[in-house]
Amino acid sequence: MSHRQPRITLITRPGCHLCDNARTAIARVAGQTGDEWVERDVTADIELERDYGERLPVVLLDGREHGYWRVEEQRLLDDLRRAAG
Repeated sequence: MSHRQPRITLITRPGCHLCDNARTAIARVAGQTGDEWVERDVTADIELERDYGERLPVVLLDGREHGYWRVEEQRLLDDLRRAAG
């Protein structure tokens, strides 16, 4: 088992329907690539709340912002595969 940080981070807030959609999309992409992902709740982290506020969900790839509000699944898939290749 890998001890690396997951490559994908999904930043969300409870009760966010776009976050629910993003969670499903991230799970679908990660299922294709085998990459692990983690979800972080802005209500539990004041810095995340300050950085992202209402601009949620946000997808980070390798710690960098990849997109927000919706997951561009094909682009994320391509970027994961490109970086791994």
